[in-house]
Parts: sequence; C-alpha cells; structure tokens
Amino acid sequence: MQMNKYCMMKRKTTLLSTVVLSATATFLASPSVATATQLADSLSTHRLEEVQVTATRASAKTPMSFSNVSKGQLLKSNLGQDVPYLLLQTPSVVATSEPGIGIGYTYLRVRGVDAAGINIMTNGVPLNDSESQGVFWANMPNFSSSIQDAQLQRGVGTSSNGSAAFGASLNLRTDHFSMTPTASLTLLGGSYNTFRRDVHASTGRIAGHWALEARLGKTTTDGYIDRSGTEGTSYFLQGGYFGENTILKLLSFGGKQRTGIAWNGLSPEKEAVYGRRYNSAGHMNPGSTPQDARYRYNTDNYEQYHYQAQLTQRLSEGLILNLTAHYTKGYGFTDEYRTGRELKEYGLKEFILRDENGAAILDKNGKEQKIKKITLLRTKYLDNDFAGGIATLDYKSDRLELTAGLSANHYTGDHYGERLPVTPYPYLVEPNERYYEDKANKTDLSGFVKANYEVVTGLNLFADLQYRFIDYRIAGTIDHFVKNSQGAMVAQEIDLKKTFNFLNPKAGLFYQFAPQHHVYGSVAVAHREPNRKNYTEVSPKDYPRAERLTDYEVGYGFRSRTFTAGLNLYYMDYHDQLVLNGKQSDVGGKLSENVASSHRMGAELNASWKICPVLRWDLAGAVSKNQIKQYHLYAWSDQAGAEVLTTYDRTPIAYSPQLVLSNTLTFAHRAFEAALTSQYVGMQYLDNTGSRERSLPAYHVASLRLGYELPVHFVRSWSISLQINNLFDARYSSNGGAGYTFDKNGAISSYTWTYPQAGIHAFLGTTITI
Repeated sequence: MQMNKYCMMKRKTTLLSTVVLSATATFLASPSVATATQLADSLSTHRLEEVQVTATRASAKTPMSFSNVSKGQLLKSNLGQDVPYLLLQTPSVVATSEPGIGIGYTYLRVRGVDAAGINIMTNGVPLNDSESQGVFWANMPNFSSSIQDAQLQRGVGTSSNGSAAFGASLNLRTDHFSMTPTASLTLLGGSYNTFRRDVHASTGRIAGHWALEARLGKTTTDGYIDRSGTEGTSYFLQGGYFGENTILKLLSFGGKQRTGIAWNGLSPEKEAVYGRRYNSAGHMNPGSTPQDARYRYNTDNYEQYHYQAQLTQRLSEGLILNLTAHYTKGYGFTDEYRTGRELKEYGLKEFILRDENGAAILDKNGKEQKIKKITLLRTKYLDNDFAGGIATLDYKSDRLELTAGLSANHYTGDHYGERLPVTPYPYLVEPNERYYEDKANKTDLSGFVKANYEVVTGLNLFADLQYRFIDYRIAGTIDHFVKNSQGAMVAQEIDLKKTFNFLNPKAGLFYQFAPQHHVYGSVAVAHREPNRKNYTEVSPKDYPRAERLTDYEVGYGFRSRTFTAGLNLYYMDYHDQLVLNGKQSDVGGKLSENVASSHRMGAELNASWKICPVLRWDLAGAVSKNQIKQYHLYAWSDQAGAEVLTTYDRTPIAYSPQLVLSNTLTFAHRAFEAALTSQYVGMQYLDNTGSRERSLPAYHVASLRLGYELPVHFVRSWSISLQINNLFDARYSSNGGAGYTFDKNGAISSYTWTYPQAGIHAFLGTTITI
C-alpha cells in the first residue's frame, strides 16, 4: 500500500512539475545578447521585482520591532543548517534540534513562543501547516539556499496571510532572478557524515524579458543522536517574464526527506547508562543493549511540493497590484517499532496464550496467561492538499503608503494509521487495515487594510485592520481508543465543527525627531484558533478556547555611518493563551493548554558597531519576564485514585528564558573573513509550575566561521568556508519536556527528558560560480 500511495504521489507531482517546466521552457525561445536598452529595462523591472510580495512586510517607518536578514548574511551562515539557525543573531530567537546538529527536525522560538505562534510565509504565501500550525523545516531540505532575504517581525507585527502571529512573523522571499547567466556548484562535508551537494543555474535575462532558474540539492547526515540522521533531496525551479510594468513568475520548490525518529528525547536515567547519544525510539528489546537491538527503519518520511504563480502589475505611478495563486501537496508517514504496547491502544483484543494445539500455556503458578501487551509495527499517514489565492493592492505617494489585501485558502488532510503485530497474535490483522481514519477540512479567509501616513515631516501615523474567518472540521476516528456501550475498545469518534471570526486592529506612531534618531510606539490585537492536537488530545468537554493577545511596543533607533542601535520594550497581554505544558504527543508534537491570564514583557536590544574598516561587532539581546497569573495543574494521584488539582500563582511560562544574548565579532580584509559568534540562553522551565527540578539549565555556545575567496580568474568566484560549531565543546541540551504524577504519599513524582546537542563539530564547504 505504501508503494501504491508513493507512486500515485509521484505521478501527481510529476504532472505538476511538467506544467511548470513546460511553461518556463517557452521563455528560452530566441535568445539574444541584451542591448543597452534591454539592460535598462531589466534594471527597471528588477526594481519592480523588489516591491513584489512585500505587502505583509514592515517598512523603515513602520512602528514595529523587526529585523531584516539579507542574502549576503544568509549565504555566509548557510553551511548546512536549517533556517532557524540562520536567525540566531536576531533578538529573542532560540533554535532547537532533535538530531543535535541543526539539520533535520529543527524548531524556532521567538520571545518564548514556539513555531505554532509564529506566522511564517514564503512570498506572502502561508508556510505554516494548517492543522498543527507549525513549520517542519525537515520537509524542505536546504531551502535556505533559495531565500533572497528574510524579515522577522517580533510581536503581533503587521497583518499577514495565514495563521496568526502570536510571538513573531517570519517573511521569507525566494531568490530573485540573476541579471546575467550564471551557474554554481556547492559541496559541503563535515562531522557525523554530513554531506551536501547543490547545483544551481540561471539563464539571466533572455532578450531582456525572460528568465529561467533551477537548483537541485541533496543533504545527508547521520545526526549526533543515534539513528536521527536525515536524507533529503530538494529542488527550486522558477521561470519569469519581465515587462516594463509587469512581472509574471511561475515557481516550484520542495523535496523529499527520510529522517530518523528522535523525538523521545533522553532521560537522565538513560543518559547515565547509555550516554548522551542514546535514542530509545526503535529500541527493540529494552532488556538488551541499544547496539544489539535497534530498529533502523524507525523513520519519519515526507515529501512536500510547493507551486506558486505570481503576477505583479504596475497600474500607474505608485499603484501596484499583486496576485498570487498557490498549491502545496504533502504526503508522508511515520514508520515505528513499538515495544510492549497495550493491545487496547490499537483496538486489538486481549488473548490467552496457547500452544500450537490450542491448549492454554500456564504460568509457574498454574494459571492461564492473559496477554495484554504486544510488540508491533505502527505506520501513521498524512495526505494533504493546501491551495488558495492572494491579492494585494499597494499605493504609494510622497506622504502615504496604503495597502489592501485579500486571501482565501483551503486545506484538506487525510489522517490514518495501520498496525501489524510483530510478536505472536492469534487474530488476523490485514497488513493495510486502518485502525483509525479521519478527514480534516479548514478554510481560512482574511482581508486587511493598512496605511502609513506622514502627517508632518518626520511624523508618521500607522493604522492596520484585519478581519479573519476560519472554518475547521474533522470527521472520522482518531488514534485514541475508548470503551463503547458494550465495553469493547473502539477508536474514538470525532465530529468537530468550529468557526471563528477575528477582528485584529493595530495602530502606531513613528517619529524621526532628528536625522539619526527615531522613536515609535504601537498597540496591536491578534487572535488565534486552537490547533489539531488541542482538540484530539482532550475529550470534547475540555475543548480549548481561542486566544487573544494585545501587544504594546515602544522603541528607539539610532543610525550613523559606523554605529546603529535599536531598543524595543514590549508588553504582551494574553487572554486564554495556549501555553506549552511540557508534554508531547506520541509522535513528538508539543502539547499546550489554555491559561486564563498571562503576559510576556521585556526589552530587546540590537546594535552594530563598525569599529574600524576591517572589524565589526553585532549584538542582539533580550531580557524578559513571562508569567501566568494562575496555573491549574491536574495530575494523577495514586493516593486519591483520581486526578488532583494543584494551583500555582504567578508562575513562569515554560520554554521562556529570561535572558537571551547573541553577538558576532567579524574581521574582514580583502578576500578573507572570520566571524566569532556566541549565544547565551538562560534557564528554561520545562513545565508551568516553576520547579527547578523540571528545568533546562542555561547554556552558552560559540562558533567560528572562516571564509576565503580564492584569487582565481578562470571562474567568476571560488569560495571556501569552514564553520566550527560549539567551539568550546559545551555539554548542553536546547530543549526538553516533563511529566509528573502524585505518589501514594501525595508528593509530586516527576520525570524529565532533554535533547542533547552535539559537542564541537565542523562543516567545510566550497562554492564555485561561473
């Protein structure tokens, strides 16, 4: 069945790729050498390309806190690691990695908010999964190589498409076309058998109006954690037409990955016995050593393909229309070896152990042996489609910037699971028998209008109003089993129908009171609907509520020829915030729950000082206080034989460090560059009780990057880069989780797990461009 589904998937994606290739291949007709007039036209359309898909971005005079990351900055940092690790030198950013080296399953947090609360877009198209609301960078291997630039807005930010920004917005723009023909080859190798191969080619402008670009890549690594390795292939393809007032782009990107499951983390007890690299996922026999009994196919397998058509039309001087149509196809499955699982977890019958003649096999006490647990192979599938359209109209005059936008998106997702017993089981289980199956549908409609008006020279008023409608439905059965009226275990039925209507206003002031100084202030409101796990991991009577955030921001900025600095103060007031609680689902998804009243407040600093022509120092820092007014913990008590409530007042929010500091010292002279980078992340609580027993220690990690442009003339450029991560070999973990029960004496009995990161390791890469 897996092979049939895979083949069907390949046929669909091959057809779509053929459509894109056919459309872009026509652009190669009648190539000619560009004249001076054509070059001027190309420069004009290049400027038009710069304003494409920027409707959801903040501009220089937007009263919000944001950081821009250029193509040059991304290229220097891009030695194999995923996007979250390329943003570590911006304020309030923390990155985590399950494999331990920043490749594969990596995650991003901003101001303590995880990816489900970070709105992430590519070219204005939502990248967040519609149901989990997260972004899985493992599904887009080496995507960072195809990014032109990035803008990270902290807080609510400006209105955007897709999921709500509850901590930040990350707006990624894919590569612009090269003005001239070019080709490049990138090779990278490093620790833990890490290899990356990437080939890129661009036609440049053909006859001044047409262009085609392609990139293919493959990344493989064993990972630091045992059997956490990744094998991923990726592509990026785009074709375009460029007129004096028109740009039409067709682009597609995506890839396929197979990653070892490492989401179980590592308990202190297991670390003491097996070491920091131990991985319990797929450990076939808990009584044996991990080296002798590992299931090597304990993997997550996924392929995802994105298609976008973008039209930018200059209607008149200062008036630009952007239209985007998009479609994303995703399909994948997890393949797991599950040891000692209760039969009722999978809708299987308990049975009496019998010999080949049907006689009961008695235990040493002469009693029949009733088997309640089994070892099996479990495969969970996800087959989804996401499509929509976006329209924005931008008007710009000397004093007014006005943008209006509409977006409509629809998602469908099929979830189902299969299981096959490994140990003897007396009843027939078909290999492709589904033990749960449900279909999800989600419609997301939104519209916004925002304006930035210069009242007098230096003083700008900003206003932004967004309306968002969500219709979310799930029907079928989920992967939990409950007793029916006859006492039999059956898959839990779900018939979810939820609609949400959100109105999100924003307003602010920007005042440049001197050529080098400015201040700003804003207030913004955002709402967010619960995600899939918020519904499927609880009973209907405990369904969560939507969140509301009111975000207050004030800031100051300074810029001179050699020094820039910015200071931002924020207070984020939450109602019914869905906070992470330290728990996770059985496929590694972080779980969250409503808290009635909570807040995040802090100060963020970023600065850059050009000490001398060859030396620059960049600094990003954040200090914060993140607190729940009153937290209610329900945990099982052996003494009471039921769940017991414990209340905590003014307790810190999980995964929210009070201090995050990053800095980079860069030396650049002619063709050589060296950068020493470090980040300090303060202690993080692993749940919301404020217990140091369930916390992640602070850590400080440094890295060294060296780059050199070889003085050769037979190619356009030849660069060599070396990056040494965790330079001082710190022993640390960047993420973790916690759980607890009450023992028979009424005391809390807790357990924790963490995700250890690799010690000192290095990547060496080279890029040849012709």
